[in-house]
Amino acid sequence: MNRFGTVLADRGLALVRAQPEILQINVGKLCNLTCTHCHVNAGPKRKEIMSRETLDRILDWFAETDLPTLDLTGGAPEMIPDFRRAITRVRRMQPRRRIIDRCNLTILLDPSQDGLAEFLADHEVEIVASMPCYSPENVNAQRGEGVFDSSITALQLLNRLGYGRQPELPLHLVYNPNGGTLPGPQQELEADYKRELSSHFGIVFNHLFTITNLPVSRFATWLRREGKYDEYLNLLIASFNPATVEGLMCRNTINVSWQGEAHDCDFNQMLRLPWAGGKPAYVWDLDPHALGGAAIATGSHCFGCTAGAGSSCGGALT
Repeated sequence: MNRFGTVLADRGLALVRAQPEILQINVGKLCNLTCTHCHVNAGPKRKEIMSRETLDRILDWFAETDLPTLDLTGGAPEMIPDFRRAITRVRRMQPRRRIIDRCNLTILLDPSQDGLAEFLADHEVEIVASMPCYSPENVNAQRGEGVFDSSITALQLLNRLGYGRQPELPLHLVYNPNGGTLPGPQQELEADYKRELSSHFGIVFNHLFTITNLPVSRFATWLRREGKYDEYLNLLIASFNPATVEGLMCRNTINVSWQGEAHDCDFNQMLRLPWAGGKPAYVWDLDPHALGGAAIATGSHCFGCTAGAGSSCGGALT
């Protein structure tokens, strides 16, 4: 039974697509970190990455659309061989597109990624960076020993390049709770982050996005191992906020897998929920102008995006 669909129906709410604005490409599961909250099960030993042929086919399609935003995620998207080639190509497109790199920060210091931060700045790529706390204990517990110090060094590097200071170089941070709780108020957390990171490390950034951990993949495994899966899901259900439905990211985003398959969101992709049409669809077969009003595939995990203040790739919704 789709409990999320039942709750929507009981409240007279419909979840359908608006006109798409964002193409979000998950380029694969390869990552230099292995985080406990990861919904992708990403890690250093994963082999699933997007081929050049698939990436070119997606960008050929994207170039012919009027979608204003390209959102690159993973894994660590920077680790695929054609990452810089793709950024260079999209930056040349007209009309000009907004390019977002969802970055774990530590990859900027990897010896195999020489000049990566400078490349992103030169191409005016917006950075949305994982930073689950402003204290080392919480960050290292969630993402691995030493990750906090590396993240601070990377943020200082980005600041020196103009990120978080110049309007053409936005730098946003992402907060995920450490465990089975909902995020605190986004504005209050942003103020705390700005105060602590500035006073202790001289770091500035634009905005903080609070994102709820969804019970998918590695985080779901952690919850089950701790005997907390049902408790956490019940918390999400009890915290359902109907005011979040209109702003859900699945309404204006086309999510694409490393194989080119279209999904309603990155979480659906990891759960292998097909495009709401009921059968696999490749992004290059879609007409973005025909998607308004289309159905969206849902499941119980969707309560994570509608709990409390809501959750999206751009943070809280209410």
